[in-house]
Amino acid sequence: MDLQLENKTALVTGASIGIGRGIALGLAREGVRLALMARRGDLLEAVAGEIAGAGGAKPVLIVEDFMQEGAPGRIARAALDGLGAVDILVNNAGGSRPFKIDAGEQQWTEAMTLNFTRQRQLTHHLLDQMMARKWGRIINITGKSEPDGINGAFCAKAAIHSWAKGLSRDVGKHGITVNSLPPGRINSEQIRRNYTPEYRQWQADNEIPVGRYGEPEDMANIVCFLASPLAGYITGTVIPIDGGLRRYQF
Repeated sequence: MDLQLENKTALVTGASIGIGRGIALGLAREGVRLALMARRGDLLEAVAGEIAGAGGAKPVLIVEDFMQEGAPGRIARAALDGLGAVDILVNNAGGSRPFKIDAGEQQWTEAMTLNFTRQRQLTHHLLDQMMARKWGRIINITGKSEPDGINGAFCAKAAIHSWAKGLSRDVGKHGITVNSLPPGRINSEQIRRNYTPEYRQWQADNEIPVGRYGEPEDMANIVCFLASPLAGYITGTVIPIDGGLRRYQF
Protein backbone atom coordinates (compact mmCIF):
# COMPACT_ATOMS: atom_id res chain seq x y z
CA MET A 1 0.00 0.00 0.00
CA ASP A 2 1.30 3.45 -0.93
CA LEU A 3 0.85 5.52 2.21
CA GLN A 4 1.49 8.76 0.28
CA LEU A 5 4.04 9.94 2.83
CA GLU A 6 6.90 10.74 0.46
CA ASN A 7 8.42 14.12 1.39
CA LYS A 8 6.12 14.70 4.35
CA THR A 9 7.95 15.98 7.42
CA ALA A 10 7.83 14.65 10.98
CA LEU A 11 9.19 15.41 14.43
CA VAL A 12 9.63 12.33 16.63
CA THR A 13 10.51 12.83 20.30
CA GLY A 14 12.32 10.20 22.35
CA ALA A 15 13.68 8.88 19.08
CA SER A 16 17.03 7.43 20.13
CA ILE A 17 15.94 3.98 21.36
CA GLY A 18 13.02 1.58 21.58
CA ILE A 19 9.63 2.62 20.26
CA GLY A 20 10.79 6.07 19.16
CA ARG A 21 13.69 4.65 17.19
CA GLY A 22 11.40 2.10 15.53
CA ILE A 23 8.94 4.82 14.56
CA ALA A 24 11.72 6.99 13.14
CA LEU A 25 13.02 4.12 11.01
CA GLY A 26 9.51 3.25 9.84
CA LEU A 27 8.70 6.80 8.78
CA ALA A 28 12.07 7.14 7.05
CA ARG A 29 11.34 4.01 5.00
CA GLU A 30 8.17 5.73 3.77
CA GLY A 31 10.17 8.73 2.55
CA VAL A 32 9.36 11.09 5.42
CA ARG A 33 11.94 13.77 6.21
CA LEU A 34 12.64 13.71 9.94
CA ALA A 35 13.61 15.77 12.93
CA LEU A 36 14.57 13.49 15.81
CA MET A 37 14.79 14.59 19.44
CA ALA A 38 16.31 12.83 22.46
CA ARG A 39 18.67 13.49 25.36
CA ARG A 40 21.51 11.25 24.15
CA GLY A 41 23.21 12.66 21.09
CA ASP A 42 25.38 9.63 20.41
CA LEU A 43 22.33 7.38 20.12
CA LEU A 44 20.57 9.89 17.87
CA GLU A 45 23.63 9.91 15.61
CA ALA A 46 23.41 6.12 15.38
CA VAL A 47 19.76 6.30 14.30
CA ALA A 48 20.59 9.00 11.76
CA GLY A 49 23.40 6.88 10.38
CA GLU A 50 21.09 3.92 9.97
CA ILE A 51 18.53 6.04 8.12
CA ALA A 52 21.16 7.57 5.83
CA GLY A 53 22.72 4.16 5.23
CA ALA A 54 19.37 2.87 3.98
CA GLY A 55 19.12 5.74 1.51
CA GLY A 56 16.97 8.12 3.55
CA ALA A 57 17.52 11.83 4.03
CA LYS A 58 19.76 12.65 7.00
CA PRO A 59 17.50 13.72 9.85
CA VAL A 60 17.68 16.96 11.79
CA LEU A 61 18.98 15.99 15.23
CA ILE A 62 17.79 17.82 18.34
CA VAL A 63 19.59 16.99 21.59
CA GLU A 64 17.39 18.30 24.39
CA ASP A 65 16.28 17.39 27.90
CA PHE A 66 12.49 17.42 27.74
CA MET A 67 12.21 18.31 31.42
CA GLN A 68 14.05 21.61 31.07
CA GLU A 69 12.02 24.81 31.14
CA GLY A 70 11.40 26.08 27.61
CA ALA A 71 12.36 22.79 25.97
CA PRO A 72 9.18 22.45 23.85
CA GLY A 73 9.71 25.86 22.26
CA ARG A 74 13.34 25.14 21.47
CA ILE A 75 12.50 21.73 20.03
CA ALA A 76 9.71 23.11 17.85
CA ARG A 77 11.91 25.93 16.54
CA ALA A 78 14.78 23.58 15.72
CA ALA A 79 12.44 21.23 13.86
CA LEU A 80 10.84 24.07 11.89
CA ASP A 81 14.22 25.61 11.08
CA GLY A 82 15.56 22.26 9.89
CA LEU A 83 12.52 20.98 7.99
CA GLY A 84 10.70 24.15 6.95
CA ALA A 85 7.42 22.79 8.32
CA VAL A 86 6.26 19.91 10.51
CA ASP A 87 3.41 17.84 9.07
CA ILE A 88 3.53 15.02 11.63
CA LEU A 89 4.29 15.15 15.35
CA VAL A 90 4.92 11.93 17.24
CA ASN A 91 4.87 12.61 20.99
CA ASN A 92 6.87 9.65 22.22
CA ALA A 93 9.16 11.03 24.95
CA GLY A 94 8.24 10.06 28.51
CA GLY A 95 8.92 7.55 31.24
CA SER A 96 7.16 5.41 33.81
CA ARG A 97 7.07 6.65 37.39
CA PRO A 98 5.75 4.04 39.87
CA PHE A 99 5.02 5.69 43.21
CA LYS A 100 4.60 4.73 46.80
CA ILE A 101 1.31 5.81 48.31
CA ASP A 102 3.01 8.67 50.17
CA ALA A 103 4.79 10.08 47.08
CA GLY A 104 5.59 13.76 47.44
CA GLU A 105 4.64 16.70 45.26
CA GLN A 106 8.02 16.78 43.54
CA GLN A 107 7.51 13.26 42.18
CA TRP A 108 4.02 14.10 40.97
CA THR A 109 5.18 17.30 39.32
CA GLU A 110 8.02 15.51 37.55
CA ALA A 111 5.76 12.73 36.27
CA MET A 112 3.05 15.07 35.02
CA THR A 113 5.57 17.42 33.39
CA LEU A 114 7.47 14.65 31.59
CA ASN A 115 4.44 12.65 30.48
CA PHE A 116 1.77 15.27 29.81
CA THR A 117 2.70 18.95 30.10
CA ARG A 118 5.68 18.90 27.75
CA GLN A 119 3.76 16.95 25.07
CA ARG A 120 0.89 19.42 25.29
CA GLN A 121 3.24 22.40 25.09
CA LEU A 122 5.18 21.01 22.12
CA THR A 123 1.97 20.26 20.24
CA HIS A 124 0.65 23.77 20.72
CA HIS A 125 3.94 25.23 19.48
CA LEU A 126 3.35 23.41 16.17
CA LEU A 127 -0.40 23.76 15.74
CA ASP A 128 -0.50 27.19 14.09
CA GLN A 129 1.67 26.17 11.16
CA MET A 130 -0.38 22.96 10.70
CA MET A 131 -3.62 24.95 10.71
CA ALA A 132 -2.18 27.46 8.25
CA ARG A 133 -1.46 24.63 5.79
CA LYS A 134 -4.76 22.81 6.55
CA TRP A 135 -2.99 19.50 7.27
CA GLY A 136 -1.41 17.80 10.24
CA ARG A 137 -1.06 14.57 12.19
CA ILE A 138 -0.53 14.42 15.96
CA ILE A 139 0.17 10.94 17.34
CA ASN A 140 0.71 10.42 21.06
CA ILE A 141 2.43 7.31 22.39
CA THR A 142 0.70 6.97 25.76
CA GLY A 143 0.10 4.19 28.29
CA LYS A 144 -2.31 1.61 29.58
CA SER A 145 -5.51 2.42 31.45
CA GLU A 146 -5.25 -0.48 33.90
CA PRO A 147 -2.72 0.69 36.50
CA ASP A 148 -1.38 -1.91 38.91
CA GLY A 149 -1.02 0.78 41.59
CA ILE A 150 -0.27 4.47 41.87
CA ASN A 151 1.87 5.52 38.92
CA GLY A 152 2.37 9.13 37.92
CA ALA A 153 2.95 8.24 34.29
CA PHE A 154 -0.40 6.44 33.99
CA CYS A 155 -2.19 9.47 35.42
CA ALA A 156 -0.37 11.74 32.98
CA LYS A 157 -1.16 9.48 30.01
CA ALA A 158 -4.84 9.48 31.00
CA ALA A 159 -4.63 13.28 30.90
CA ILE A 160 -3.20 13.06 27.36
CA HIS A 161 -6.14 10.88 26.28
CA SER A 162 -8.60 13.48 27.57
CA TRP A 163 -6.70 16.46 26.15
CA ALA A 164 -6.17 14.74 22.78
CA LYS A 165 -9.87 13.93 22.45
CA GLY A 166 -10.83 17.53 23.09
CA LEU A 167 -8.11 18.84 20.77
CA SER A 168 -9.25 16.52 17.98
CA ARG A 169 -12.67 18.15 18.06
CA ASP A 170 -11.20 21.63 17.78
CA VAL A 171 -8.71 21.03 14.97
CA GLY A 172 -10.48 18.49 12.75
CA LYS A 173 -11.89 21.27 10.57
CA HIS A 174 -8.30 22.30 9.82
CA GLY A 175 -7.38 18.90 8.38
CA ILE A 176 -5.53 17.83 11.54
CA THR A 177 -6.07 14.49 13.27
CA VAL A 178 -5.10 13.62 16.84
CA ASN A 179 -4.77 10.01 18.00
CA SER A 180 -3.26 8.17 20.96
CA LEU A 181 -1.55 4.77 20.98
CA PRO A 182 -1.01 3.03 24.33
CA PRO A 183 1.60 0.29 23.83
CA GLY A 184 1.45 -3.02 25.61
CA ARG A 185 4.59 -5.05 26.16
CA ILE A 186 6.93 -3.76 23.45
CA ASN A 187 10.53 -4.99 23.54
CA SER A 188 12.67 -2.05 24.58
CA GLU A 189 15.47 -1.01 26.90
CA GLN A 190 12.95 -0.20 29.64
CA ILE A 191 11.13 -3.54 29.30
CA ARG A 192 14.37 -5.50 29.43
CA ARG A 193 15.44 -3.54 32.49
CA ASN A 194 12.17 -4.01 34.38
CA TYR A 195 11.24 -7.63 33.54
CA THR A 196 13.33 -10.78 33.57
CA PRO A 197 13.49 -13.02 30.48
CA GLU A 198 11.62 -15.70 32.46
CA TYR A 199 8.76 -13.36 33.31
CA ARG A 200 8.56 -12.06 29.76
CA GLN A 201 8.25 -15.58 28.42
CA TRP A 202 5.65 -16.52 31.04
CA GLN A 203 3.56 -13.47 30.23
CA ALA A 204 3.79 -14.04 26.49
CA ASP A 205 2.62 -17.63 26.98
CA ASN A 206 -0.13 -16.93 29.50
CA GLU A 207 -1.43 -13.38 29.21
CA ILE A 208 -0.89 -12.13 25.65
CA PRO A 209 -3.31 -13.74 23.18
CA VAL A 210 -0.97 -13.47 20.20
CA GLY A 211 1.74 -15.23 22.23
CA ARG A 212 4.61 -12.76 22.11
CA TYR A 213 5.87 -9.36 23.17
CA GLY A 214 5.62 -6.70 20.52
CA GLU A 215 8.46 -5.08 18.64
CA PRO A 216 9.00 -1.37 17.94
CA GLU A 217 8.07 -2.14 14.32
CA ASP A 218 4.56 -3.10 15.49
CA MET A 219 4.15 0.45 16.79
CA ALA A 220 5.80 1.97 13.73
CA ASN A 221 3.36 0.28 11.35
CA ILE A 222 0.26 1.85 12.91
CA VAL A 223 2.01 5.21 13.34
CA CYS A 224 2.87 5.29 9.63
CA PHE A 225 -0.73 4.58 8.69
CA LEU A 226 -2.20 7.16 11.08
CA ALA A 227 0.34 9.69 9.82
CA SER A 228 -0.72 9.17 6.23
CA PRO A 229 -3.36 10.95 4.15
CA LEU A 230 -5.23 7.63 4.04
CA ALA A 231 -6.11 7.98 7.74
CA GLY A 232 -7.76 11.37 7.48
CA TYR A 233 -11.09 10.11 8.88
CA ILE A 234 -9.54 8.59 12.02
CA THR A 235 -9.23 11.05 14.90
CA GLY A 236 -9.83 11.30 18.63
CA THR A 237 -9.12 7.60 19.11
CA VAL A 238 -7.20 5.59 21.70
CA ILE A 239 -5.89 2.42 20.04
CA PRO A 240 -4.04 -0.08 22.26
CA ILE A 241 -1.16 -1.87 20.50
CA ASP A 242 -0.75 -4.80 22.86
CA GLY A 243 -1.43 -8.16 21.19
CA GLY A 244 -4.74 -8.37 23.06
CA LEU A 245 -3.16 -8.10 26.54
CA ARG A 246 -5.68 -5.62 27.94
CA ARG A 247 -9.04 -7.01 28.91
CA TYR A 248 -11.18 -3.90 28.62
CA GLN A 249 -13.39 -3.64 25.54
CA PHE A 250 -13.19 0.08 24.74
